[in-house]
Amino acid sequence: MARSINQNAYAGALPNFRNLGIMLRILVIVNMTAAAAAIVKSPDLLAGWRQFIEISALVEPLLILSLLVLATLSSVLRRIPYWAAVVVVLAVELALATALYLAGRILLGDEPSSLERYWALVALTTVALLAYFNLRERALSPALSEARLQALQARIRPHFLFNSINAVLSLIRKEPQRAEATLEDMADLFRVLMADNRELTSLTREIELCRQYLGIEQLRLGERLQVDWQLDAMPRDALVPPLVLQPLLENAVYHGIEPRSEPGTISVHVYAERDELHAVLRNPYREASDHHAGNRMALANIRERLALHFDAEATLATKVADDIFQVRIVMPYIKSREP
Repeated sequence: MARSINQNAYAGALPNFRNLGIMLRILVIVNMTAAAAAIVKSPDLLAGWRQFIEISALVEPLLILSLLVLATLSSVLRRIPYWAAVVVVLAVELALATALYLAGRILLGDEPSSLERYWALVALTTVALLAYFNLRERALSPALSEARLQALQARIRPHFLFNSINAVLSLIRKEPQRAEATLEDMADLFRVLMADNRELTSLTREIELCRQYLGIEQLRLGERLQVDWQLDAMPRDALVPPLVLQPLLENAVYHGIEPRSEPGTISVHVYAERDELHAVLRNPYREASDHHAGNRMALANIRERLALHFDAEATLATKVADDIFQVRIVMPYIKSREP
């Protein structure tokens, strides 16, 4: 899954069959195809419903078994060449279809359609699904996603750059060592922003980047910016999309702290629960602020980046309660293979 939007040069890749979004698409497409076939073969809706039930009795066992087997083989299939993986998937589907066909004859004792016809239908459906996912992958690859991801990467606002430079200039004579450290943090931050951020990155590195960013902001905001880090339960081996938290913190500063004259606290809580990684960010909220349109756009961008990486397995939800704006991100807990 870490390679889900690697678009250096599209070479073809099977979908991640363990992804819930992929599973849902397969279920919907196959069942819609079965329903369409039932309607075409029937003179009225009642007969169509009966025909759909009969078709489902043949389709659903193969469909569910296929999803289980392909999910088990998913990591292997994504490591081998694309056309070899396609051949493996076709072989698996035909083998499962044959096994279910023979089991049906033994258990039910009837004479279904010929095995060759069953093979043809299974092969046609499998090829159609693989072609759909291939086209979808191409749609999300260089032409679209290259531009989209570059646009959706966390973009530090010009005012942050100018304000940070002014803050550093004010420190050069009084605290030269602190000014030097701040410039190093800014260099690290912009190095990540300019990098090719298609692969998942370490959660530890993302948090480190967030600390650097907030440290720079505290130079000019001083005591007005308070940060509550809740990271005791954070899994340090987790992988996340690059710059998935930093832009949210930038929004929290821009929309929650800057409009205030009194101190405000940004809370960052990251933890793992079962196979999910949760990140909850909170900041002060004022209904009268005129920054909320930009905030909605930034949140939409983050949602799209999560979808490009994780499809339907990641969510971003917001709520406002007691003058606190909260963003909650839930994404799959993917562990790094590095020690």
